[in-house]
Amino acid sequence: MNLQLIEQLKQLGIEVGANGLPYRFPLHPNFVHLTLGLFIIAIAFDFAGTLFPLERSILKFFAMPVSRSNFFDVAWYNTVAASVISFFTVAAGFFELLLANPPTDMKSDWGLGAGTTMLLHGVGGVLLLTLIVAMTIWRGYQRFRWRKNNLQQVQWSYLLAGVFILGYMFVHGTLGAQLGAEFGVHGTAAGLIQQGENPNQVLQP
Repeated sequence: MNLQLIEQLKQLGIEVGANGLPYRFPLHPNFVHLTLGLFIIAIAFDFAGTLFPLERSILKFFAMPVSRSNFFDVAWYNTVAASVISFFTVAAGFFELLLANPPTDMKSDWGLGAGTTMLLHGVGGVLLLTLIVAMTIWRGYQRFRWRKNNLQQVQWSYLLAGVFILGYMFVHGTLGAQLGAEFGVHGTAAGLIQQGENPNQVLQP
């Protein structure tokens, strides 16, 4: 826990609550799930656009007037949104990491201590941000330069890279889940229940 940061917050009239944060609920997990959803949709729709010839008969059967470019449009805008949101995700993550006070005598299911898990999650988050931004730039070059006249707007190598990043997200997200669920980092309700207290009473605004 960064005591100097907490003191600076107090000087600004901002009190740290029961969850160790100056607000009721952690922001980072919400940004994380928004980033995940946007990126997963982006890769899924790029796959749908790439495999469109195989899907055409199914879409026709259900009388769905969809063009191939629609799938690629959805994928592109979701990729851009995921890239933008990722900056807020990482910023909120590091701010809440500085205010974390995890136990030092526990190990996660993966056999890692809280400090090691926090370090891996923090460094991994920056790497993930870099990968998403790089994918967005790569996607933009394909859309506007390299393949703008192609029916298939994305390369198979791009799709495979997207699948790899989804796998990386799973591992990285598990580290984050362990911080909250196993170490109780800013896990307000879970932590209070473990202490035998009622979250509805303690967390009143």
